[in-house]
Amino acid sequence: MRIPTGLRPFTNGAAEITVDADTLGHALSVIEQRYPGLSARILTPEGDIRPFVNLFVGATSARFMDGLNTPVGDGTVISIIPAVAGG
Repeated sequence: MRIPTGLRPFTNGAAEITVDADTLGHALSVIEQRYPGLSARILTPEGDIRPFVNLFVGATSARFMDGLNTPVGDGTVISIIPAVAGG
C-alpha cells in the first residue's frame, strides 16, 4: 500500500506498507491495527471512503470497482491518493 506524504506521520514515515489481505477493506483494517488513527483519515465514521480520498487498486479507482469489497491479491498495489483542489 502506497502512503501519501500527508499521511506518513501516521505510519512512522513509511511510504509503503505491505499487508496480507483479500479485500481492500481488509487491507485497511490491517493497517488500522498497525497504525491506529490512519483509517479515520481515509474512511468516514460510517466506514465509507471519504469523498476527497481516492483509493486505487492497481490503476483503477475502487469507486469504479467493488469499493471496499474489491479483491486484492499478492503483488496488488493499493494507492491512497488525496484529492487536490484549488485554482
